Amino acid sequence: MNLYETDRLLGEYLLFHFGADEEILPWESGPREALGFPVRTVAHFGQGRVERALDLGCAVGRSAFEMSMSADQVIGIDFSQKFVDAAEHLARQGSFDYLRTDEIPAQSRLTAKLPEGVDGGGVSFEQGDAMNLREDLGSFDRVHAANLLCRLPEPQKLLQRLPDLVKSGGELVIATPCTWLEEFTPLDNWPEGGTLEWLKGKLSGDFSLERTDNEPFLIREHARKFQWSVSQISVWRRL
Repeated sequence: MNLYETDRLLGEYLLFHFGADEEILPWESGPREALGFPVRTVAHFGQGRVERALDLGCAVGRSAFEMSMSADQVIGIDFSQKFVDAAEHLARQGSFDYLRTDEIPAQSRLTAKLPEGVDGGGVSFEQGDAMNLREDLGSFDRVHAANLLCRLPEPQKLLQRLPDLVKSGGELVIATPCTWLEEFTPLDNWPEGGTLEWLKGKLSGDFSLERTDNEPFLIREHARKFQWSVSQISVWRRL
């Protein structure tokens, strides 16, 4: 069974995207700077309003909703139908009830809500494969791909499609923890050397690298077990 189609992962990601700080991290000594990752990655785009934006690997939709505050149309695409269904429900209804794991098997019921200032209008979600996106997507002023690249069996397929997806002068934000694992990506498809240098080699003919940064993130498995990671951010401009 696909891990990302389980109720447990759905709950983890709804909490990751929409949970209040105290719902995620009950410990005062915890790494609070790692909270709010789906919002912080979107903040790496420039200022101003744009026409179209795309969130690849959108999961349950928080970054897509954040992008909608400065874009007329946003499309979020994820491989998990369960994630897409939850994001669509949030867009239509404004809230979604889910279960948070406190200890195994103890759980609490929480409610994910749209961010303040977002009404869900102009945002659509669809199930799709980032390596084989539909041909009629068109091009976008902003493309966001967070924590996606190192979960693809053939990441080069996405990289090859990106020049067609980003309009001339448009922005591309890639976030990746560079966690290359054979359970997701065959060894032959891993970068040779560092991920950033690999991206430069793949994208430099069509994009200019504007800047890099690092963003920590925290995924709660239960109240006493968390995944703390640091994503490498690269911000690109389509030539």
